[in-house]
Amino acid sequence: MSAPLTIDDVPGDASSECHDWRAMIAIGRIARTHGRRGEVVIDSDTDFPERRFRPGGDVYVAVANGVTALRITSARIQRGRPIVGIAGFESITDAQSLAGKELRIPRAEQQSLPGGSYYTHALLGCEVRTRDDDVVVGIVTDVEHAGGISRLLVRQAGGDDEIDIPLVDPICVQVDTAAKVVVVDPPEGLLELNRR
Repeated sequence: MSAPLTIDDVPGDASSECHDWRAMIAIGRIARTHGRRGEVVIDSDTDFPERRFRPGGDVYVAVANGVTALRITSARIQRGRPIVGIAGFESITDAQSLAGKELRIPRAEQQSLPGGSYYTHALLGCEVRTRDDDVVVGIVTDVEHAGGISRLLVRQAGGDDEIDIPLVDPICVQVDTAAKVVVVDPPEGLLELNRR
């Protein structure tokens, strides 16, 4: 009986010269194994799981000597989560070494979004300024998605407080992710009311 395969045994482009892990985009994490044939369950961080996790596609993981590609051999969505097979991982024992691994893709492979939609990673670090008096509110530290509305979590300039700002057109009147600026026109009292 041969030793179980581990992630560091996978042939691939294990090279940080090909892909800079820090510059890649997180699309999910392998939660656990599924079944006996080496499939894994993905906790997806993408709005496009059917397109991102498809047979023949590649996802990337960090390994001891850099970054390596994992080729998806099978994929399906079950209870809202992708279940995928990975080339070279044929048993539950093989797949156990994948549990907990973060999955990323090169930035160039991200899907284009319709106007008015933004990737979370593009909003992080944006400076938030008010429209009327051009006052710096703070820096976007996170984006929460709940109840069908996204909210910017903004670390207040010169303080430790965070402010929730709904990411809706009437309030976030200008979003320039290239310039890393979000201009807001909040209703009176919103910034004080939504301070954490």
